[in-house]
This record gives sequence, structure tokens and C-alpha cells, in this order.
Amino acid sequence: MPAKLDLKKDLKHLYNPSAKGISVVTVPAMNFLMIDGMGDPNTSLEFADAMQTLFPLAYSIKFAIKKETGQDFAVMPPEGLWWSDDTEDFLQGRKDNWHWTVMIAQPDFVKKSDFVAALDAVKKKGKAPAVDKVRFERYDEGDSVQILHIGPFVTEHDNILKLHDFIRSSGHQLHGKHHEIYLSDFRRVAPEKLKTVIRQPFC
Repeated sequence: MPAKLDLKKDLKHLYNPSAKGISVVTVPAMNFLMIDGMGDPNTSLEFADAMQTLFPLAYSIKFAIKKETGQDFAVMPPEGLWWSDDTEDFLQGRKDNWHWTVMIAQPDFVKKSDFVAALDAVKKKGKAPAVDKVRFERYDEGDSVQILHIGPFVTEHDNILKLHDFIRSSGHQLHGKHHEIYLSDFRRVAPEKLKTVIRQPFC
């Protein structure tokens, strides 16, 4: 039986950066389960529905592949892309105007057909409220800077500015969307102990 795959460990440089300094990485193209939406993640039912949908779908894919092929893999942490039509909305925390994509990375051996089969299985159980909004897509982020943020989401601002300043002082420009990887379960972990990878692509 193949060894259990854990992309978080295999891609440790992407999913376990230092909290003490900025690291420069090149993120490879990866497959994701994705759901798009807009609004304050703290109050948006759309956001809550998206999060409640991704995990059942990810686990359905995992269990189906293990049953069929014997290949097991760890379900990855949720991630979020964030942006706004007006950059100041994002920087000033005007969350009602934020656009977002929540997503979970999938191993390369997960195919579109696996995704479609899992969608049908999850729909039948009726416990994934945003199942009709999920897509399976390859996302190519490329050159990026990142840092590990420890603490509540409301204190991320300084680390975000550090990334932006680093990019500009290096002669580059911000490119793409603000990216967060949620290493802690924010439903169960105290805010001051939350661990979040903050990433910003550049060109």
C-alpha cells in the first residue's frame, strides 16, 4: 500500500514558514477545490456555507480514492484569496466590500472525474450548502513572499504591510491576490494562538 501523502509536509517551505522573517518562495501550480463569494467573513452566511461545503467534499474525495486505489492522503488546511475593487477597502478593513475565494489544495493525482463523483455523493447527503458553487481548478501563483502570523486575524495588518514593503523595496510590484492559509481551526483555537500563513505574489 502506498505511503500516506501529506502535502503540508512535502511542501513544508510553503506551509510552515517562519514567523520571524519574510521568506521568498515560488509556488507551483496546484489543483484546488474553490468557492467564490463576497462580504465580511465574520458575518456572511455565504462564507459560512462555503467553509461547511469544502471539507465534506475534500473528505469524500479522499475516502473514495483510498477505497479505489489504496492511496491515502491528508486533507489540506483551508486557504483564502482576498481582494477588493478598491485597495483601501482591503487595507482599512472594510470587509463588506471584500471578494474572496476559499479553497483546499488537492494532490495532483486527484482528477476532475474524482471531483465530479464526490460532488454527487455530497449532494445526496444534503449537508454541503454551497455544493453547487464549487469548482475544481488549477491555480498557478508563482513568485511570492510569505510570513507566519501568530495571533488574531485583526492583527495581521502589520505583517501584510511588511510583505508589501519588502516587495516594493526589492524593486518588484504586488501581483495577484492576498493569500492566507489557515493552519489552525479558528472554531477551536484561541485567537492569540491562531497560526496563519500570509502570502503575497509579486512580479
